[in-house]
Amino acid sequence: MPPVVIDRDAAREAAQDELGKAIYPKGSLTDRLNEWINDLIYRIIAKGLMVPGGWFTIMVLLIIVAILAVVAIRVARKTMRTNRGGDHQLFGATEMSAAAHRELAQQCAARGDWAPAIRHRLRAVARHLEETGVLAPVPGRTANELAHDAGISLPELADEFRTAAITFNDVTYGELPGTPAAYQMVSELDGHLQTRHGARVPVSAPVAPAGWTQVR
Repeated sequence: MPPVVIDRDAAREAAQDELGKAIYPKGSLTDRLNEWINDLIYRIIAKGLMVPGGWFTIMVLLIIVAILAVVAIRVARKTMRTNRGGDHQLFGATEMSAAAHRELAQQCAARGDWAPAIRHRLRAVARHLEETGVLAPVPGRTANELAHDAGISLPELADEFRTAAITFNDVTYGELPGTPAAYQMVSELDGHLQTRHGARVPVSAPVAPAGWTQVR
C-alpha cells in the first residue's frame, strides 16, 4: 500500500483541529490573539504568489495586521484598568510621617522619578491633614476618598484635592507617566497646607469594616 502524503496546509489544519478539542486547555486572550496573527501571517505567505500585486500587497496586509494587533492590545489594557475600578488605597503597608513622605518625594523628584515623587507627595498631604487634625485617620483610605473628605473640610481647595487624586491614580494604576508639572501641582498643594494657620475640627471617621487591614 503506497504511503499517504499530506501537504503542509493539511497537516497544519489537522493539528489545529486536534488542539481545538475540549480535552486541551485554552490559552489566554493574548495567546489566542498571537496564534491568530501567526496563522494569518502563515496563510498570507503561503498564498503570496496567488495574491494580486504580489509581495507589495502582502506587506500592506502585514502592516494592517500589526496595527490591528496594537489597537487590540491597547483596548485590552484599557479594559483591564477599567475593571479594576480606578480607586485604590493611598498608603502602603509601612506607616510614615508626612515629613518622611515629603523627603522621599523630594529625593525622587531630584532623580527625575516623577511617578513615585507624586505618590509620596500626595501621601505627605494626606498624612499632614491627619497629623494636624483636619482629617481623622482612616484605614485603607483611597486617593478619591482623600479628595472627598479633604474637600468637605477645606472646600476652597476641593478642586486641587480632586486633581491631585486623579494624578495619583493615573501614575500609580493607570500606567501613565508622571511629569514635573504634575509633581509641581501636588507640591504646591502640600506647601499651601503647610502655611495655613488656625486649628481645624477633625471630621468624623467612617466606620471601617471588621478585620479591615491596610495592605498598600
